[in-house]
Amino acid sequence: MLWVTGSTTEEKNKGWITAATRGDRLNRGMTRDRRTETGNRWAEGRLGVGGIRPQETGACLYRALSPASAQGGVGEHGTAPVTRSPSPTQRTTRTRQNPTLIRDRKHHLKTYRQCCSGKELVDWLTKLNDCFLSRTQAVGMWQVLLDEGILVHVKQDFNFHDRDTQFYRFLETDFNLNHTANEKDSKEDELQEGLSLLLQMGPDALLNMILRKCPNQRSAGDVEVIYEELLHVKAVSHLSTSVRKELAAVLVFESHAKAGTVLFSQGDKGTSWYIIWKGSVNVITHGKGLVTSLHEGEDFGQLALVNDAPRAATIILREDNCHFLRVDKSDFIRILKDVEANTVRLEEHGKVVLVLEKSSGLGSPHLGGSGSSSKYTVMSGTPEKILEHLLETIKLDTNGSDPIGAISTIVVSPPGVFLLNPRLTYHAEPSEGSELEKTAYALNTKQKVVKLVGQWVALYGPLLKDDPVAVHFLEVCLLVACQSLFILTFAVMYEIYRPDHKAVSLVLPVDSSVQDIMSVLKGTFYRCLFGHCMWAGVTADVGFVWVWQVPLKEQLGPEQSTTDALEQMCSKDIATQLTNYDWELFTAMHEVELVHYTFGRQKFPGATTANLERFMRHFNALQYWVVTELCLCEDLTRRSTLLKKFIKIAIVLKEQKNLNAFFAVMFGLSNSAVQRLCGTWERVPNKTRRIYCAYERLLDPSRNHRAYRLAVAKLNPPYIPFMPLLLKDMTFIHEGNKNYTDNLVNFEKMRMIAKTMKIVRGCRSQPYGSTAPPCGKSLNTYFIDNQKKLTQLSRAIER
Repeated sequence: MLWVTGSTTEEKNKGWITAATRGDRLNRGMTRDRRTETGNRWAEGRLGVGGIRPQETGACLYRALSPASAQGGVGEHGTAPVTRSPSPTQRTTRTRQNPTLIRDRKHHLKTYRQCCSGKELVDWLTKLNDCFLSRTQAVGMWQVLLDEGILVHVKQDFNFHDRDTQFYRFLETDFNLNHTANEKDSKEDELQEGLSLLLQMGPDALLNMILRKCPNQRSAGDVEVIYEELLHVKAVSHLSTSVRKELAAVLVFESHAKAGTVLFSQGDKGTSWYIIWKGSVNVITHGKGLVTSLHEGEDFGQLALVNDAPRAATIILREDNCHFLRVDKSDFIRILKDVEANTVRLEEHGKVVLVLEKSSGLGSPHLGGSGSSSKYTVMSGTPEKILEHLLETIKLDTNGSDPIGAISTIVVSPPGVFLLNPRLTYHAEPSEGSELEKTAYALNTKQKVVKLVGQWVALYGPLLKDDPVAVHFLEVCLLVACQSLFILTFAVMYEIYRPDHKAVSLVLPVDSSVQDIMSVLKGTFYRCLFGHCMWAGVTADVGFVWVWQVPLKEQLGPEQSTTDALEQMCSKDIATQLTNYDWELFTAMHEVELVHYTFGRQKFPGATTANLERFMRHFNALQYWVVTELCLCEDLTRRSTLLKKFIKIAIVLKEQKNLNAFFAVMFGLSNSAVQRLCGTWERVPNKTRRIYCAYERLLDPSRNHRAYRLAVAKLNPPYIPFMPLLLKDMTFIHEGNKNYTDNLVNFEKMRMIAKTMKIVRGCRSQPYGSTAPPCGKSLNTYFIDNQKKLTQLSRAIER
C-alpha cells in the first residue's frame, strides 16, 4: 500500500506546474561551443560527466584499441605485472579490446600508418556488451571526438563517415598505456563514464555535422533529423508540416565568432532569412537606436524577402559564437510558391469552406488526408466540411485501428457540431440517382460511419456515457436502445473532520454531493462552508460567526524522518513500489483528459480530469518527499547514506522506464534545501556523484528539453513519460495556435494536439511487467511542501 499525504492544498497548484521549466534554474550542465564552419576545434576544455573530459574519454578508447594495452602494461620498475585471476571487470575490458583495429592500412596504392576505418570503429562501439546503440548514435559519438581534435581523418575531413575506405587515427598517441592491475578497474570505470558522456554529446555533434553539409549533399535521413529539430523551434512552429520539411532540406548553417559583428545593415538588399540557433542579436534602426533583442529560436529578415524591399534594420551580434540557420532568398521564394501551388481552397456560395495542402508523404485518412491518389492534408475548414472530407476519404479496406482522426476531428472541436451533422448519419441517402446507386451509396456511407464511430468509441470508451449528445447519436446510429446509466444507491460512511481534527461520521448514499453533506451538517455546532477545510464556529454565548482555514492534521507534514524504515528496504523495492503505483495512476488516466485540462473543463460540460490531476499531484508529492526525508535526518552519516539511496532509486526508476518518478526524485535532489548540504554531498562516493551528474544533464531545459526528448526517443513501450512536459507541449500548441483561421477550424492545430495524445497511448500500448514488492513492506511518502520550512530544517542540520 502506498500512502501519499501533503501539508496543504497548495500542492494542487504548485510544484508540478513549474516542473517542466524548473530545469531553467537547475541548468548546471556545461554549455558547449559548437565548432564553426571553418572546422576549428571547439575551444575551452569542457568538463563532462562527473568531471571527465572528452580528451580523457579518447584516452580510454585508445587504450582499449591499442595493441600495447591488449598485451598488458609493465610494472613500476619495468617488470611484468603481478598475475592474478581476472576480475569480472577485467574480463569485460579484455572482451572490449580489439588490437587489430589500429594498424597500417593500404588504399589506392597508398599506405596510412596506425589508423582505423570508420566502419570498424562503428562496429566495435555497437558491439559493446552494455551499450545498445544504433549505427547513427555511434557515428555521433565518434563525431564528438573528431570535433574535439582527439580523432582526426587522415585527409583532414571534418565529418565522420561510416565507411571502410575512410580512415581515422588518434592524434594524441602518447596516452599512458602503462598501468598496474589495480588501475585497470578504475580505467574501466572511466571508460564507462566516457561512453556515457559521448552518448549524451553525440546527437548534438551529429546534428551539427548534418547542418554543415551542403543542402544538396544531405540524405533523406539527414533531412529527417533536421525536421525533428525544427518541430521544437519557435520561429517555425506556426508553419505546416510540408513547409518545415522543405525548410529542412535547404537550411544552411552559418556561424560568427565575435560579438559586435554586423550581420547586415539597414538599407541592404534582402538575401536571406535567419533563424537564431544559438546566441542572440540586437536589432537597431536609424533614429531609434536599439529597438529589441532576439534570442535562440527567434527569426529575422523575413519581411525584406516577402516584400522584396531593403532591410528595415541593422542586426548586430550580442555575444560571441552565434549560430544561425539561413534560408536563401531563392529557396524562400520557391517554398512560398510551392505552398501556394500545392494549396487547394474549396468554396461554397463565395466563401472558403475547406483548405487542403498537398502532402509530400503518403496520405493517411486518419490524419485528414485522402487516399494514395490525391495525398492531400486538411489544413483548415468548417467543421461540417472537415467531417465530410474525412468520411469521403476514409479507406474501408484498411484494418488500422489508430483513432488519430477521431481525436483530431471530434475531441478538439465542439462535439455537437460533428455529431449532429447530416453527413454523419447512419441512414444518409442521396437525393438523386437510381435505386441501385442509392443503395450502393447508403451501404458505403454506413460502412464508413461505422468505421469512424468504431475508432471514436475505441478512443473515448466509458467517457461517452457522460455525453447525452453522443449517447443519442449512438442510439440512432447503431439502432439499439441504450440502457439508462446505473446509479449506485447504497450508502457508505463519510468522515467529516472538525478543526480539532476529530471526525464526525455520517452514513450517506455514495452519490451524495457536497451540498447534500452540507445540508446534513447545518443543524450541528459546526457547519461546513463551501470550500476546502473552511469551517465556521458559532459560540453559545455570542451570536458571532468566526471563519478560519484549518489544514488536516496529516497535512501538517511529518515531524520525524522515516530513515529507519527506508534503511530496511532496498532501493529496487522502493523504486518498484513507486513504479507500480505510478503505472496504476497512469493507466487510470484517459488521454482525452489532456485535452479537457489544456482547453479548460468549462468547455466540455460534464468532463472530468480527476485522474490526470491525481497523477500530477503525485509527482509533486514525490519530489517533496525526497527533500523532507533528507531534511528531517539529523545524523550526518545516515543522511549521506540516505542521499546515496535516493540516487540509486533514481537509477532504478530510469531502468524501469518510469521517467515521471525519475524526474520527481531528481527534482527533489536538486531542491535548494538539499543542494546546500555540502557536508552530506561530500560523503557520497565519487562514482555515485558522477552518475547523478550524468542524470542531471537530462534536466537541461535548453532547446526545449532536447536532452530528455532524445532519451525518450530511444525507449520502447511500456514506459511512463514526464507528464509536466507533455502538458507544457500541449499548452504551447494551444496558446500558440488559433482555434480558427479566417473563420475556419484550424485542423493543423488539432493534428498537433492529437500527435501529443498519441504519445500517451503509445507509452502504455504494452503491459507493464513489473513484479510486486515483498509483502509487509509498504512505503509511506509523508512530506512537507512548505519550502520555507524545508530550508529552515536544512539550515538546522547543516549551518
